[in-house]
Amino acid sequence: MQPMAKGNSYGAGPSTRQLRVGELIRRTMSDLLMRGEIHDDDLNRMSITVGEVQITSDLRVATCYVLPLGGKDGAEAVKILARNQWELRRTIGKKCGLKHAPELRFKVDTSFDRMDETRALLNREDVRRDLDKPDSGEADTPEDEG
Repeated sequence: MQPMAKGNSYGAGPSTRQLRVGELIRRTMSDLLMRGEIHDDDLNRMSITVGEVQITSDLRVATCYVLPLGGKDGAEAVKILARNQWELRRTIGKKCGLKHAPELRFKVDTSFDRMDETRALLNREDVRRDLDKPDSGEADTPEDEG
């Protein structure tokens, strides 16, 4: 039997357990925020999307990537969520059935901005021209050997 690789070793991605717990926390947090179950009027006035939750290999720290509806006031949303971190952590621990709820950290989700930048790059004329070029070489096609 081979020893198990650690989740955050160099070159290794997150373990299945990290992915599963991260997704469970993401869904639970999304539900809590959508239903307004946290007792903070400022938080309940905002519509916040939880795009991803990355969790450390020891499952002690969960980084939640969040973005308010419309993409504005991301820093304000992070500040409000951090202010309610204790209540969120306690509620998520109960709802997820986790023995130890991880410490929650919040960051603004910039993945949507990166997607827009990539889309704009791919739509540039010089890039489209290069992408639309037909391949002149047939090097990848096996030749008949005779």
